[in-house]
Amino acid sequence: MHFSLVCLAKPVLHGYFRSSCSWRVRIAFALKGIEYDQVPVNLIKDGGQQLTEQYKTLNPMQQVPAVEIDGFTLSQSLAVIQYIDETRPGPCLLPADPKARAQVRMISDLIASGIQPLQNLYVIQKIGAEKVQWAQHFIDRGFQALEPILKQTAGKYCVGDEISMADICLVPQVYNAERFKVDVGQFPTIKRLNQTLLEIEAFRASHPSHQPDTPADLRA
Repeated sequence: MHFSLVCLAKPVLHGYFRSSCSWRVRIAFALKGIEYDQVPVNLIKDGGQQLTEQYKTLNPMQQVPAVEIDGFTLSQSLAVIQYIDETRPGPCLLPADPKARAQVRMISDLIASGIQPLQNLYVIQKIGAEKVQWAQHFIDRGFQALEPILKQTAGKYCVGDEISMADICLVPQVYNAERFKVDVGQFPTIKRLNQTLLEIEAFRASHPSHQPDTPADLRA
């Protein structure tokens, strides 16, 4: 594999400590052993720093994350994860086997498209007083679908016995579920996988309670 000089520069992650999409990227970087710099983008302060014209040039959707890497910018977490998997050494985040790879993508898309967007900050702010019930409903609905799928695909991790992009998506989503007081205990496979993954250093180090922009009262 050939790397140009631009690849030697550290990637820059523009993100927010509690953003599940930013957390996914942090996990992937940690699993791959990639050093990177962080630029905090506070989604609440100043009306939302992601809404500035300056940040819009990095991510036209005005969401986090945005990742500057290898001389260009990527702004969707799954695209970032797949790019670094294809360009960096280290453990593979998508399996070589086509069936297992499809299962990893299915689980990742279920979370990243079917659950997380419905309870992200922008949507929740539009809902108003019913925001907690709204988030609980869509997380519970998603987990009702995810649990039987994981029962079929899981070994030690979401798909078999190797950590994959599916695991990277799962842990931040369970964290969000717990924030919104969803009873994760009713989903035993999800709960088991999450507990197993949180024992792994890459998941612990990238946790929202350990980031440079984590408020003092939320630090572990």
